[in-house]
Amino acid sequence: MAGYGSFPLEVAAELCAQGMDVHIVAAREETSPEIEQYAASLCWLHVGQLGGMIRTFKQAGVSQVIFAGKVKKLHLFRNFKPDLTALKVLAKMGDLRDNTLLCAIADELRKHGLETVSQLIMPQMLAAEGLLCGPRLSKKAKKDIEFGYGQARGIAALDIGQTIVVQKQTVMAVEAIEGSDGAIVRGGNLGNGKAVVIKVEKPNQDQRFDVPAVGVDTLHAMHAHGCTTLAIEAHKTLILQRESFFKTASSYKISVFGISS
Repeated sequence: MAGYGSFPLEVAAELCAQGMDVHIVAAREETSPEIEQYAASLCWLHVGQLGGMIRTFKQAGVSQVIFAGKVKKLHLFRNFKPDLTALKVLAKMGDLRDNTLLCAIADELRKHGLETVSQLIMPQMLAAEGLLCGPRLSKKAKKDIEFGYGQARGIAALDIGQTIVVQKQTVMAVEAIEGSDGAIVRGGNLGNGKAVVIKVEKPNQDQRFDVPAVGVDTLHAMHAHGCTTLAIEAHKTLILQRESFFKTASSYKISVFGISS
């Protein structure tokens, strides 16, 4: 199931390289047309067409499904087009938190013989520990990371978001429904050019969904809005477009640091 960004492309390319036939359901509102080059079969559906996704995978003989790439939660509130299957799943849910929603979808897939598997099929994409690129961390940045890590874990535990922006040991912005780049824009604009972005996984992270990830778009947002340090959890955060990511971070003089919990 392909969503937004480069992650679906990287996953599909890896599976093809392993000699697999990759059957793809792509979100009309999110997925790059570039995904077509990797598809043994491809079906474009609107966000919310859960029954259509199940039928497509079953017809292709699929038994395992990987969710790769974000599908913005804002679609639930803007021009949402759920089919009957999705409406039935939504009716049974007590809330619309990310974990609630994604686990409900996975449960529905399981009823139809479709197993949702881990997003971590490419361990080479995970961040290492320590300073990964960019200038050495200042004392202020180190203090902000130390302070912000606990704050970010607390927000993640509430299933609000995985990203916060910190400056002078003050939380400038917390990721909510607008996504991490939106938080970076808000938090960076409130700072004075030295803000720190911290991204963590949720406690008891379900590795089938929403594994923390950073990419070139993250760096563009940081550079445009005055964020100079990116701290991510080592061995738990995916770095997308790895070569381009590190080149871009270096050109922007953004420090990227892998936090060891």
